[in-house]
Amino acid sequence: MQYTQLGESGPRVSRIAFGNWSAGGDWGGVDREAAIAATRAALDLGITLFDTARAYGFGAAEELLGEALRPEIKSARESLFIATKGGLRSEGGLPARDSSRAELRRDLEASLRSLGTDFVDLYQVHWPDPATPITDTARTLDEFVREGKARYVGVSNYNARQMSAFQQVRPIDTLQPPYHLFRRDIEQSILPFAQEHGVGVLVYGPMAHGLLSGRMTETTKFASDDWRSKSDLFAGSAFERNLSIVRRLQAFASERGVTVAQLAIAWTLANPAVDVAIVGARNPEQIRQTAPAADIQLSPQDLAEIEQIVRDETQVGGPAPEKM
Repeated sequence: MQYTQLGESGPRVSRIAFGNWSAGGDWGGVDREAAIAATRAALDLGITLFDTARAYGFGAAEELLGEALRPEIKSARESLFIATKGGLRSEGGLPARDSSRAELRRDLEASLRSLGTDFVDLYQVHWPDPATPITDTARTLDEFVREGKARYVGVSNYNARQMSAFQQVRPIDTLQPPYHLFRRDIEQSILPFAQEHGVGVLVYGPMAHGLLSGRMTETTKFASDDWRSKSDLFAGSAFERNLSIVRRLQAFASERGVTVAQLAIAWTLANPAVDVAIVGARNPEQIRQTAPAADIQLSPQDLAEIEQIVRDETQVGGPAPEKM
């Protein structure tokens, strides 16, 4: 496992983070034993950064992560870097943006209880909330740091303008944006802003929500409770065209002795603005297959060839809270 400093002033963490979004149920049924085993396998592989969120099952994913990491939380807390997110409340069974002071405080306190820890290493605003001034949200997160309930604070899914507004109150420690070979819009202004201001970047979805796992085909079906079953990004001609590109990437990866999933993750880490790639896993074997991506070094020629392969791609986004 490779390690890096998270941003200009952050701690040293593993370049692969373990993300447990799937443990919240948005990706279909959850096998608790397998999910806990996957978390323990991540530890064995040298992963130190674990990312979750209150909105992943509104406590379910955090509780599972806390259970899996209980020995370390109790006796070796400093060996872990636990990140969570708040600012989404449940409204009629659906997530709704709410980054108000009261809601963020409720979320943080609930997260601490679910995780079984007195503090989180990184507390992030999950999505920008147009109803709450960003400066108010920044003041709230600053309070959490001063109270000792969070060591660092960050934002997720913010653009450069929103980050600039946040920084009027306090520096942003981290940014968590979506980034993968089929979604590169953050390269235009978001990543340059992060580099200029020393913001640590943890990207999510490096395997394009499974598209770059190498396991999908034109006949792949998703469970009805998997958000991808309702997404037009995983159906129709655009899906078929991207699968054709994935097959070409698989051949390219195979020639270099790696999997297409490892290649996709390594590609995100090759961007000098990216510190960490967040990788999910439902079972131990999945994280064992993807974690080696941290050790893959792509040459300038490799990157140029990858650019040629994906030049005809169709952009693949992800779900916003309102569409979950």
